[in-house]
Parts: sequence; C-alpha cells; structure tokens
Amino acid sequence: MIADAPPPVGTPVPAESLARAASRARSTSAVAVVFGDDIPMFEASVPARVFGGAAGHPDMPRFDVLAVAGEPAPLRTSAGITLDPPHGLDALESAGIVIVPGWREPGRGEPPSAELLDGLVTAHRDGATVVGLCLGAFVLAAAGLLDGRRATTHWAHAATLAHDHPEVRVDPDVLYVDEGSVVTSAGSAAGIDACLHLLRRGHGPAAANAVARALVVAPHRAGGQTQYIERPVPTPRTGDALAAAVEFALANLADVDLDVDAMAGRAHMSRRTFDRRFRAHVGSSPLQWLLGQRVLRARQLLESSDLGVEAVAGLAGFSDGVALRPHFRRLVGVSPQAYRATFASR
Repeated sequence: MIADAPPPVGTPVPAESLARAASRARSTSAVAVVFGDDIPMFEASVPARVFGGAAGHPDMPRFDVLAVAGEPAPLRTSAGITLDPPHGLDALESAGIVIVPGWREPGRGEPPSAELLDGLVTAHRDGATVVGLCLGAFVLAAAGLLDGRRATTHWAHAATLAHDHPEVRVDPDVLYVDEGSVVTSAGSAAGIDACLHLLRRGHGPAAANAVARALVVAPHRAGGQTQYIERPVPTPRTGDALAAAVEFALANLADVDLDVDAMAGRAHMSRRTFDRRFRAHVGSSPLQWLLGQRVLRARQLLESSDLGVEAVAGLAGFSDGVALRPHFRRLVGVSPQAYRATFASR
C-alpha cells in the first residue's frame, strides 16, 4: 500500500475534515508503541525503557507511553510470553510519536493488516513522527512511508528490505536514519540509539543523557552497524581460474606486493580480462575486493590478538598503520582502535 499524496496547494479542506483533525490533536508527550504477534522481547521493551527510563529526573520530560495492539490480542512474543496491550489502533490518533519497535521476520505469519497500515499513514499525515525500529521498518515500508526515503533495518535483513521495496533507499551501514517525520533504526540495540536520538532531537542532550545514564548505555555510539556485520572469508570453488586467484590472494594477504596484476597472472589472464570476469562473478572490482579482504583480516587480528595497529597493518598487507586507517574507517565506520575497544576478546 502506498501512502496517499497530499492534496494540491489551494485545495479546499472540507469542514468535517477540519473538525476531525481538531479532535485528533496530537500530544507531543504521547508515545504509541505498536506490538505485533511474534515480536522479539528486547525490541518490544526499548521504547518504554527510553521514554520512561528516567521518570522523575529534572531533565527528563514526562511521556505517556501507550502500548497498542497492532493485531488482535492477546499477542505472543518470539519467546512465548503473552502480551495483552491495553490500547487499540485508535490510540494512534492522539500520539505525537508512533513506534513500531520490531516485527516478526519477513515471510513469517500474516502481513501487517490494512487497518494498521492505514493508521500509520494517517498518523504521519496528521503530523506524528513515525518510527520503525529493527524489523519495524518493514511495516513502515508496507505502508508506503519509506518510498523515496533513505532507511535502515537489521543488517541481516537489509537486502530483503531493498529487494521487497525497491523504492526505498536502504542504507545497511548506519545505526539509524532520521528523515524528519520518519525514523528507522538498525537491529536490536540500535533501537536504543534511535530513541535516544529522538529524545535528544525533541528535548535536548540533557534529557537523552539522563536516560542513557539510567540505562547504563552510551548516549551516542560511534560508527554504524557496519562494524557489527559478519563477513566471513569466502571459500573459493575449486577447478576455476578465478577461484585459484582468490585462493592465492587469501593465502598471501600479508604480502604488501600482492596486487590485482599478481591475481590476474595467477589466473593466466590479462588484467583487463581478469577485471571484467571478476566483476561479473563477484560483483565488485578485484581492487575493492582485495582491500575488503585486507580490512577483514585486520578486523580478525584486532579481535583476537594483542598486536599493535602497525603489526596488524603489516599482517593484513598494508605498508603501515597510516595506510590501513582510511580504508578501515571507510569500510567499517570506525577507527581500528575504536573497533578493538568494542570487539577485542577479553
């Protein structure tokens, strides 16, 4: 379903529509949280914890968090726990913020109902900020609210969102995307980041910092979800010239002289032919693939060893740490030091 376009400028507004809009005056302190069947428990709890996580703190405004049944109640979470939200979809008519904190995995169960999608579209049209956390982005996409907009979701389902909704500009690398009246977040804990951002945007950093302290989380995390994406080293097919070149490169990543020409020679092809065939089979240039594998090797070493950045750079095939850092930050989103601080084995 696609969200309706606004009427042309100058189109008369019927009196009954004005009366209806007046009766639905939206409260900036009302946060409607829409639950569906099979929702994960963690995602379900995030909005209530953020918008009610520092109640009574002098820097924290008071919010009325409304638990809304987006499908016939009672609902069951993915952990089998029963939820019985006290509010129906009519609660969306007064909320200034409407959040879908998660949803069941794509392809599981029934699609979101027309009533829910209509409620989200109407809330957005009436001025509410509509938010999709994690897989909640799929519900917003089904409502047409992400058409032509940049959005994100859990990295493991970003490709599915892009495939199912090609009109959405999916960014799989960030923790959240703020498109003004529409906000989406990456997976699970990134919902906290998005909700803290909404709190910061609407009420200033003091309110967001108060909640972050109460939840014992960072008020703002560096980087995006790129640093959390698992990219295992591919296993090449045997008996193929390209596979032989890939296998050769993976075995010799520490060799700073390893380059695309060396890979082409291993495949017994000219550089031009190798480049063309590699792009056709892998989907990226051999140079970008090689840089990606070297950064991946650096990530693995930063996670599993105590080697300094210079040593890690050398073992990953970079001349030094200076050569490693810009490629690492571009592909991972944070510096090597920040990545190690987050992921190193203790």
